[in-house]
Amino acid sequence: MIKRIFANQRTFKDVMLSKGFNIIWADRTKESTKKDSRNGLGKTTLIEIIHFCLGSKTQRNKGLVVTALAGWEFSLELEVGQKQIIVTRSVDAPGDVLVEGDVSDWPIRPKRLSGANKYGIKDWNALLGYHYFGLPIDGNDKKYEPSFRSLIPFFIRRQKDAFSTPFEHHRKQREWDKQINNAYMLGLAWEAAAELQELKDRKKGLDDFKKAAKAGIVRGFVGTVGDLEARKFRLKLQIDQESSQLQSFRVHPQYEQIQTAANQFTEEIHAAVDINTTDKRLLGLYGKNLMEEQPPVFDTIENLYKEAGVTLPGVTLRRLDDVRNFHATILDNRRVFLQSEMERLKREITKRDEYIRSKTEERASIMEVLRSHGALDEYTVLQKNHMDTVNQLNAISTMIDNLRAFETGLSEVKIDREVLQQQARRDYDERNIIRERAITLFNTYSEHLYSAPGKLLIDVGPTGFKFDIEIERSGSTGIS
Repeated sequence: MIKRIFANQRTFKDVMLSKGFNIIWADRTKESTKKDSRNGLGKTTLIEIIHFCLGSKTQRNKGLVVTALAGWEFSLELEVGQKQIIVTRSVDAPGDVLVEGDVSDWPIRPKRLSGANKYGIKDWNALLGYHYFGLPIDGNDKKYEPSFRSLIPFFIRRQKDAFSTPFEHHRKQREWDKQINNAYMLGLAWEAAAELQELKDRKKGLDDFKKAAKAGIVRGFVGTVGDLEARKFRLKLQIDQESSQLQSFRVHPQYEQIQTAANQFTEEIHAAVDINTTDKRLLGLYGKNLMEEQPPVFDTIENLYKEAGVTLPGVTLRRLDDVRNFHATILDNRRVFLQSEMERLKREITKRDEYIRSKTEERASIMEVLRSHGALDEYTVLQKNHMDTVNQLNAISTMIDNLRAFETGLSEVKIDREVLQQQARRDYDERNIIRERAITLFNTYSEHLYSAPGKLLIDVGPTGFKFDIEIERSGSTGIS
């Protein structure tokens, strides 16, 4: 119990509490009028001081941690673990508490500071939970579990809202918080409420993931497992083909030089073929001219001479035999020229044909190297394309795993929730004696307060524990 509340400042009046029922009120004098309020006289602040010394969270410029209270230290004289101690907490250093008294058998050893025992807030709350509520020092390793700071507000309630509902100490208190702490204080299986909240978290995470997928925030989470499996199969085949190409791919260190030489050979062969084509056409033309070449008809020449003598008198003409010989010489010379040119063209064509065959063979040898080898940059491109395909396959596999996990997760949550509800119901039935004792105590106390029996209602449903009370004549304005 708390025996005394005091501070290090003279302006603070010590508050002494005795065993039993203590009432603190704001006094009114005979001179007080209707306009004189009982507000702002320190009743709520007194509750805040108690919470402050019992390890409540602090926030700068709020509550007691304000500039106006700089230098203040608040203290409680109370009983912890059947020992009388004094705990002090400073507004200037709210992270620690100083404890005066025998703490030799406490499970957490304090640090020594100027002859006093010093505890951090975390250790101080753990010790209070251990001594007052039987909580383990190291907790239960659960995400949701009762603690001293989650339980003590039910006993030291702030503001009027804290008394509106017996099973919550402030408005909008989370459901899991109410269920776990009330179940713990009533001796019920609070672990079931904790596990139920974890299942709710899992369900919410799956629902959020589904919403994100529909909104396009989670990319690639589209289609069905069947569609994704078909895409996965096609990518596997593509990967096998690309792997085979890479394994059989041989890189030639002089690939580019060889490719340049092959191109040069091709150009030279094409040039030789073009010249041969021209020469072959010229050779055909020469042959045709040689075959069509005929000596002139001399009768025609004689007639021409006669007509010339009449038409051009006095002109000296050559003898017909000289003309015949002249024409014969021209024809012989032309035949010789054509034949020699044809022989030259044939030799040139033959020479180029040999050159073309030689270059073609060399080019064929080079092309064989190019067919059996590749360039390094080409291999790099193939390798990059292969890695892209592998990444696509991995992405598809991840999508399939996520989709299956999502579908499996929804099913598992439903199954686990049903199993948990059954376990909670069995445990609820097994703890019938504890439950009946709590109900009996509540009935007894309510009857002393209101001269009417009250009912404490405890049940387990799909959403967890349900707590409620019923008091006869509850419709009366005097009972609430």
